[in-house]
Amino acid sequence: METRPIVRGWKPLSWVVTTSCALMLTLTPALMGQSPPDSPPADWGPVSISMEDVPYPYPVSYVEFTLFGKDVRMAFMDVAPAGEANGQVVALLHGGNYFASAWEETIPALSEAGFRVLAIDQIGYGRSSKPIIHYTLDMHAHNTLRVLDHLGIERAAVVGHSFGGMVATRFAFSYPERTSHIALVNSIGMADNRAGRGWSEPRPAAGRSYEAALGTIRGHVHEWDDAYLEYVRIHYGWGLSAEWPRLAMVRALNSEIMGRTPIVYDWPQIESPALVIGGEEDRLWPDFGELARNAQEAFPNGQVVLFPGIGHNPHWEAPELLNPALIEFLSGWRADSER
Repeated sequence: METRPIVRGWKPLSWVVTTSCALMLTLTPALMGQSPPDSPPADWGPVSISMEDVPYPYPVSYVEFTLFGKDVRMAFMDVAPAGEANGQVVALLHGGNYFASAWEETIPALSEAGFRVLAIDQIGYGRSSKPIIHYTLDMHAHNTLRVLDHLGIERAAVVGHSFGGMVATRFAFSYPERTSHIALVNSIGMADNRAGRGWSEPRPAAGRSYEAALGTIRGHVHEWDDAYLEYVRIHYGWGLSAEWPRLAMVRALNSEIMGRTPIVYDWPQIESPALVIGGEEDRLWPDFGELARNAQEAFPNGQVVLFPGIGHNPHWEAPELLNPALIEFLSGWRADSER
């Protein structure tokens, strides 16, 4: 039986006739037989909420500024093209449970294809500052712009995963002249679900158990791979840190954005080439395929690519599918536009 990514939109991608054999590169019997441990390994301990004890795959730089009267710094990796430079810049925006190095499989693929790659830690995440402030989607989009301005970059493609898809949307909506392309990878916020949901004060979680950490990561993939245990260790270790209450409050404040800031009304006003892409077996959004198709139709210049049998984090589960799709989208549209 042949399994193919589902593609709709302005231009069919040339690589997408993919057989089940190719798709199963991420679903081999060895991986399908793996399961996470029932309890944390004995050597797992606290992890700093500032992430200085977690290796990043490339050197980290910072831009410093002030937010609500607080001095903060924003971390990012700036990775030069490893192949022949094509003059394009891609800004990778992480999800709400992650940080810039979660793109570790995508960064080198884009770099080798000739792109300059920025992988950014939003304020409140990763190695960036974690102030207790009023977080908004517009603030995160503007902080992304601060990194581009700091580096003297006029235009970039914004690629956002999960919550990062919301930030990418608001960036492209607010700064169209600075946006060359937008790609949403299993974005959240793809429907307006506010009706009937009253407001409640954001309250941080009291602790971070192993079960909670494992549940977060396990829920983001369709098939388990022990390589994901490093992310479980980090989430679990945050809960053991003396600084967990601060991080928990920051997470609660950002969760308020996710539930109460729909992005669906931004899409029709974004003229940049848009790609809605992701794993169709998204446990966070069981109807992700339908939502993705609706998003593609809302964008004036949109297309959609869905991966059957892949979950919320396709940049982990199926980089051999996601990365070529991103590269062809970013490269193909540019070539069409120049004719």
